[in-house]
Amino acid sequence: MRISARADYAVRAALQLAASQDDEPVKAEAIADAQDIPHKFLEGILNDMRRGGLVVSQRGGNGGYRLAKPARSISIADVIRVVDGPLVSVRGVRPPDLSYTGPAQSLLPLWIALRANVREILDGVTLADVASADLPPAVSALAETPGAWTNP
Repeated sequence: MRISARADYAVRAALQLAASQDDEPVKAEAIADAQDIPHKFLEGILNDMRRGGLVVSQRGGNGGYRLAKPARSISIADVIRVVDGPLVSVRGVRPPDLSYTGPAQSLLPLWIALRANVREILDGVTLADVASADLPPAVSALAETPGAWTNP
């Protein structure tokens, strides 16, 4: 699975909003500067997040963006789905819509298992979890597995 720049930027922007100390809107420029995200690219991402119901925007001098719901009720998967679509697909097709023959038949349950595990992790971690550096124990345990990131 590859996390796109768009998904990474969207999650980082959402975390910046989650970490906002008050309920005041945060300007896109401030998010872009704080997270080192290209401003024009971020504007498109924030518009997708607004259309997806994750953020609300306010115009004017005191305008900006804020989360549409509490950070504890928005999963990382929610953010990724809004900006990138399904979490796991094969050639742009969801695993349940695939079919294989011969020795490749067992690929289908493998792709479905992969999708289930990705969903379990990303649906189970909220913006509040990440913003507070309090990941669920199962996720922390996976991240601490020797070689989890360094092995190809």
